[in-house]
Amino acid sequence: MGRIIEVVPHDATAWRAAFAREARALKHVFGEAVIAIHHVGSTSIPGLPAKPIIDLLVVLRETVTIGRFSSAMEALGYRVRGECLDAEVPGTPGRFYFSKDQDGRRTHHTHACAVGHVEIADKLAFRDYLRTHPSRAAEYGALKHELARRFRHDNIAYMRGKDPFIRTVLKHARQWSRGAPAAGADAVYQISLQESARQCLSPLALSGAACVPPPAPPKLNRYALAI
Repeated sequence: MGRIIEVVPHDATAWRAAFAREARALKHVFGEAVIAIHHVGSTSIPGLPAKPIIDLLVVLRETVTIGRFSSAMEALGYRVRGECLDAEVPGTPGRFYFSKDQDGRRTHHTHACAVGHVEIADKLAFRDYLRTHPSRAAEYGALKHELARRFRHDNIAYMRGKDPFIRTVLKHARQWSRGAPAAGADAVYQISLQESARQCLSPLALSGAACVPPPAPPKLNRYALAI
């Protein structure tokens, strides 16, 4: 029997804090290779019911040598999954996947991509579109509840049931993202290269910042990352 599919009411306070803790731990693992760490997935969208699993997207300078981080990720409690290209629901080339369980329950998914990978823009567009279109987010929440009821012990069927909705919304989100203002900057950690000797993380709009924010980067497109 696989994992039980459990969709629960949104818990913004707990999930944001859980993201911040895990992002700091991942920064220690990936060190100077990190460009940004984003909170993505349903737990990053206010009000959206979700499985209580934190999704993190780690943007790296390159992933050619990503294997050098495997031991440290395992020490952090992650299972190293690779690109999952042969999985029943195949992964995406160039996106490296890590999963963490605690006491038999899935708690975190970490996705790592090299800067410029299409998955980065897609995940942020999907997140920000639903953040700013609550009616579509409500539709997604209702679908998730229904699929969790129907496929409580079948994660593959649950994922496949979401796929048509996700594809449709992503198509709109890509179009919308070309002209929309950025949303949810609090979910991004940027590396200040000017402060690289201090290895300073500057959480944007999150309390507890322990360093001076970096100078504003040049104005680029809405998904440009601080480099």
